[in-house]
Amino acid sequence: MNLQSILYFMFLTLVWLGGMLCTSAKRRQLALLAASYLFYATWSPAFTLLLMASSGFNYAWGRILRRDASVSKLWTGILVNLAPLFFFKYAESVLLVLGLKSPDSLPFILMPIGLSFYTFQAMGYLLDIYRGYEDQPTLLEFSLFLAFWPTILSGPICRVPEMIPQFREAASPTKDDVSEGCRRIIIGLFMKMVLADILEQGIITGEGVRYGFDRMVAGWGGLDVLFLAAGFGFQLFFDFAGYSHIAIGSARLFGIRLRENFNDPFISSTPSEFWTRWHMSLSSWIRDYVFFPLVMLSRHQQWRYLAILISMVIFGIWHGVGATFIVWGFYQGLLLVIHRYGEQFLRSRRSGIMAGRPGAFISWGLTCLFISLGWVVFRAHNLTQASTMISALFSPASYWSMAMRPNFYIMISLVAFGYFFSILLKSLIQSWQSSLLERLVWITSPVYYSVIVMGIIIWSKQGANFIYFQF
Repeated sequence: MNLQSILYFMFLTLVWLGGMLCTSAKRRQLALLAASYLFYATWSPAFTLLLMASSGFNYAWGRILRRDASVSKLWTGILVNLAPLFFFKYAESVLLVLGLKSPDSLPFILMPIGLSFYTFQAMGYLLDIYRGYEDQPTLLEFSLFLAFWPTILSGPICRVPEMIPQFREAASPTKDDVSEGCRRIIIGLFMKMVLADILEQGIITGEGVRYGFDRMVAGWGGLDVLFLAAGFGFQLFFDFAGYSHIAIGSARLFGIRLRENFNDPFISSTPSEFWTRWHMSLSSWIRDYVFFPLVMLSRHQQWRYLAILISMVIFGIWHGVGATFIVWGFYQGLLLVIHRYGEQFLRSRRSGIMAGRPGAFISWGLTCLFISLGWVVFRAHNLTQASTMISALFSPASYWSMAMRPNFYIMISLVAFGYFFSILLKSLIQSWQSSLLERLVWITSPVYYSVIVMGIIIWSKQGANFIYFQF
C-alpha cells in the first residue's frame, strides 16, 4: 500500500479515537473541524485560508439573506462564490483560448483542491435560505459543513439540512456504523487501487486506457475506440465511486451518513436513468438548483428541452472550460432531449415496440453505447482527437485492424463481465434471503475481504491519485 494511503489511515484512526473521547456535540464539532482543517492543509496549505474565508463569507451572507431574501442579494452571494472558482479553475484555459499562453508552458495558477465541491455546497446553502430553509447553523457548524474532511477533496456534495442535524448529535457510532464504514473503505480501496489503476495502466504498463488515449501512434480502429470508450467509463467509475466509498465509509465511522454518489450506473436502460445513478450528488444538485429554476421561467415544452441542454452544459463546464467538456455536456443534454422526444412519440402512437425484455435489452444496449461514446469526448485531449476516434467507428475497414495489445481487450472484457456478474450475484442474494444464505455469507465474508485486502496490497501503486481531484 502506498505512503499516501498509510498516512490517511493513521490520520483516520487518530481522529476516530479523539472523537470517541468527546462527550458533547460541541466538542465533537471542534475536534472534527480542527481535523478537517489539518487534513486540508496537508493537501493545500496556502488555500486553507480561502476555505476559511468562504466559510466566513457564506455564513455571514446567509444571515443577511435570511433577513432579506431578495434576488439581488442571492445573486451577489452566488457571484462572490463563483469568482474564485472561475479564477482558479478557468483563468488559464481562457488565456489558452485567447492565445495569451502557450499550451506547453507550465501552469502559473494552482487549483485549490476541492474548490468546486465546497463552492457548490456553499451556493446550495444560500439557495436553500432563499427558498425558505429556516434552521440556522452556528458558525462552527457551518464551517464544519464546508470543511468536513471526508468530503472536502472530492465530495459527495452535501447539503446543510442533511448534515447539520447529524453534527449536533453527540452519540458515539454504533457497531453497525463501524463495521459498515470499514466495509465501504475496503471496497473503495479495491475499486481505486486495483480496478481503476489496472484499467488506466494495463496489466502490464503500456496496455491500458492511458496508453490508448495519450500515446497511441498507429491510429485507432473501430474496435479500439469501442473498447477505449468502455474502458475509460469503467476506469472513471471505479476511480470516483471508489473515492466515494472511502469518503462515505470514513464518515460512517463517526456515525455520520453521507448521500450516495453511485448506484450501479451501467445497468441503466435510458440516459435519464443513467444520470440518476452516476455522480448522484452533483447531478441532483444541478437538477434542483439549475434545471428546476430554469424550467419555472416558462411553461413551453421547448423551453424545458433548452433547460436540459443548459443544465448539462453547466455540468460539463463544471469539469473544465475546455471545448471537450462543453461539447460533452451538450452531447449528454442532447441524449436526454432525444430520449424525452422518443418517449413522447411512442406514447402518442401508443407503441409497444420497446416493451418487454427484448425492448428493455435494446434500450440498455443503446444507452451503454451512446453514454460510452460521450466518454471519448470527455477523455480526449481535444476535439480533433475525439472526432478522429469517433470517425473510426463509421469506417468498416478499420474494424479489421486492432492497434492495442491483446491483453487490453481481454482486460476490458473481464472487468465488464465481473461488474455485471457482481450485480447479478448481489441481486440473487437479496432475492434469496434465508437464514442458511445469511449464515453462508457470514462464513465466507472473511475470505472475501481477505482476498480484497491482498489485492489492494499487491496492486497498489505509489503516488496514484484520484481522477476527480483535478475537478
